[in-house]
Amino acid sequence: MRIVLATMILFAAICPAATITFSGTLSGANESPAVVTAGTGFTTVTYDSTLHLLTVDVTFSNLTGLTTASHIHCCVPAGGNAGVATTTPTFAGFPLNVTAGVYHNVLDLTSPSSWNPAFITDNGGTTASAEAVFGAGFIAGQTYLNIHTTVDPGGEIRAFLIPEPTTWTLVAVSLLVLALKRKALHRP
Repeated sequence: MRIVLATMILFAAICPAATITFSGTLSGANESPAVVTAGTGFTTVTYDSTLHLLTVDVTFSNLTGLTTASHIHCCVPAGGNAGVATTTPTFAGFPLNVTAGVYHNVLDLTSPSSWNPAFITDNGGTTASAEAVFGAGFIAGQTYLNIHTTVDPGGEIRAFLIPEPTTWTLVAVSLLVLALKRKALHRP
């Protein structure tokens, strides 16, 4: 019984399995078609499916044009193009009319204002159904964040969002702990 209790406590402590962090390097080469630009950046996006929150952090610099919009697109394999899933025309508070900047925001995925209305309509008609499709797209590596500019209205720099290694380590450890828990529960 102590092993089961200890395993459950450990599992709860290390398994924020509902929270997954994704990251990516923003570049013109990641756009489709590719864009020649000195612009670069980095993004980290954390998805919490329990609290229904999406935390977006972006840094970027050296853009050729001035920023006009930024958002996350879903759901397409790397190299493809997809419709905008999140806030349109741009994330609330995203720095516009600049060539460099830093951005941080938390989107409440239960709020329709966090979504592109077309994404909700095309994916079941509710924020819950849109989030389910979006979450599956995240896990499948089919989401990307890009920054649109006056020079490249279709997007100057883009990053496909991939799970960070520490996230996969936590998931693997959590699965191991769960397996040990099941084994302990089934002992005679």
